[in-house]
Amino acid sequence: MDEQITHEEAIRRLRTDMRTSSVATPFATALKIAFQSLRIRFWRSIITIAGIFFAIAFLVSVLNSAVVELAVNPDEGSQVSGTGLRFILTLLAAEPRQAWLVTMSLIVCVIGIANAMLMSVTERYKEIGTMKCLGALDIFVIELFLLESGFQGLVGSFTGALIGAALVLVSALVKHGFAVMGILPWSQMVINILLATVIGLLLTLLGASFPAYRASQMPPADAMRTEV
Repeated sequence: MDEQITHEEAIRRLRTDMRTSSVATPFATALKIAFQSLRIRFWRSIITIAGIFFAIAFLVSVLNSAVVELAVNPDEGSQVSGTGLRFILTLLAAEPRQAWLVTMSLIVCVIGIANAMLMSVTERYKEIGTMKCLGALDIFVIELFLLESGFQGLVGSFTGALIGAALVLVSALVKHGFAVMGILPWSQMVINILLATVIGLLLTLLGASFPAYRASQMPPADAMRTEV
């Protein structure tokens, strides 16, 4: 006698079969698709990178400006101490206005990244549905979007940190002359650049995490039927 099953049970079994038939996709494939997507959406990627660029450039300019001022007037920096991350935290604690401006710029940066990635997900419903119908795992979809955002975050953060540091150096040369170059703590300035780059990258991945998860949970059939 044939087994009688309900519609809900049939849907549940179909979903189970789709999950078990999915295949692991190589990381190299995800990387290739991510870069192809960035090329196709080049100008949108540039806009996203620009938001990260300006936020991190501002952060580094605040940090390295403080480094320059402490080197020129060491007596004025009694509340700022340590190196690396401790220096950044004590500086922001001693300068609440600057800390507020930096925090707001980074929050706006994260919101902008999340919005850009959500728009990307909306535009790519059918692409995501096709990949999932062909057996792509949820983790592959997440990996794909995080790779795209991670590349944007790395480029925007690193270039922003370099330009921010360069502007501070130019300002110091104009204000104090070439003599200032001999008293600057270069190690702390380089650490600020590296830490700002890491902060920008992590915030980018944070902003992209929800859109990536949302894309991975998209039912393939619904995605294929969606008209954008």
